[in-house]
Amino acid sequence: MAAQPSTVRRIFFYEFPHPTLHFTQTLLPHLKESLSQTLRHFFPFAGNLKCPPPPHVPYILFNQGEAAVKVVVTESDVDFNHLVVGKHARDVKTLQSLVPKLPFIRPSSSSNTTHAAPVLALQFTVFANSGFSVGVTSNHMAGNGRSINHFMKSWASIHKSQQKGQDLITRSLSLPYCSRDIIEDSNGIASNILKGIQSIGDSGFSGDVPDDGDHVLITLVLKRAEIEKLKHCVKTTRSKNELDQQIHISSFAVTCAFTWVNLMKLHEQINGSPDDDDDVVYHFQAPVDCRERVLSEMPANYFGNCLTYILVPAKRSELMGESGIFFAAKAIGRKINEACKLRAMKGFLENAFPRIKEEFRRSSVVTVASSPKFQVYNTDFGWGKPKKFDLVHIGAYTCFSLAESRDDDGGLDIGIVVERDKMDIFNAIFEQRLHSVV
Repeated sequence: MAAQPSTVRRIFFYEFPHPTLHFTQTLLPHLKESLSQTLRHFFPFAGNLKCPPPPHVPYILFNQGEAAVKVVVTESDVDFNHLVVGKHARDVKTLQSLVPKLPFIRPSSSSNTTHAAPVLALQFTVFANSGFSVGVTSNHMAGNGRSINHFMKSWASIHKSQQKGQDLITRSLSLPYCSRDIIEDSNGIASNILKGIQSIGDSGFSGDVPDDGDHVLITLVLKRAEIEKLKHCVKTTRSKNELDQQIHISSFAVTCAFTWVNLMKLHEQINGSPDDDDDVVYHFQAPVDCRERVLSEMPANYFGNCLTYILVPAKRSELMGESGIFFAAKAIGRKINEACKLRAMKGFLENAFPRIKEEFRRSSVVTVASSPKFQVYNTDFGWGKPKKFDLVHIGAYTCFSLAESRDDDGGLDIGIVVERDKMDIFNAIFEQRLHSVV
């Protein structure tokens, strides 16, 4: 599958111990009907992304009766249990075959043509007598993770209501706020961000898996008890900066720190360290949702792409030392605190993309995708929570995914892509490091 920059690819796996014909005749019609009902409210996902030549900015055009969402139904003979049970490595190309392709266009300063492409595609893959998966591919320019998660939860809620014979829209269902009128942009911040997206080019932030490699996706589970031990170690580690003692060390911060440090160790062991230069600066990048920070009156159900990013720098000597994870956790916590307290968020937004672009160009950057706040395992269509959830657009060594653990309350699932023949190095670094710090 060709790399698709800035497309986000998700897979939800559900148990369904029935033949394929049973799925297509009994379940599929209801899924399609509830999808249609949901798109009436999330209509931007049923439109096309239009990218006119600069200085015009991209926009989504929806015409009644011209839904652009492509739905694919297929069957797979892959072992369903292998895909959803356990922490073993799973073939990335197999997982990518479970999500649909979505044409991608990027605003271009060198073209005079207006390009158009759909922003959402879905694929149902049936594993006969075992289960099925729902593969979702969306264009990140149309909506960030919070918006697509809102859409999936709403679709599941509408489908569940239909199955119970209830009204399609229940009181508990929060409809999307699609208006842009609430956002004041007198300083042209949106235009600056779009220029930043144009200038980033096809490098993207997700580090797409190359086509010519044999990669596997591993789900590393950090249990709640292990996370709490990590947090305790971070809090009790002495720091020269007294302000660090006031930083709230969250599960997100310690989990990202643990993964960041070990991914850099893995990368160095495979590709070699940068001439043993301990002053080389590495970076960690995480998305920041601006809904509660740009405008206090912006509703939580605002639909769209409302993100900026924090960029956490650290010298190699600080990350690779014995206390590297603890240092990284405090550095991440410090940046999160700064973002939460920002009053001048406009300046933060204006500078985010140029700063990140520069660091991507000249240093190693590890990014995190998704968030445990999305509670993906609550996406219940009426037959229980998913057996497994995966993000399959993350790249090897440069990006990892994060979600709440399905079966361990307070635990977190870390999705990491690695080359198959480097599995022994991965296990040695991650397992050994986990046991040494907890």
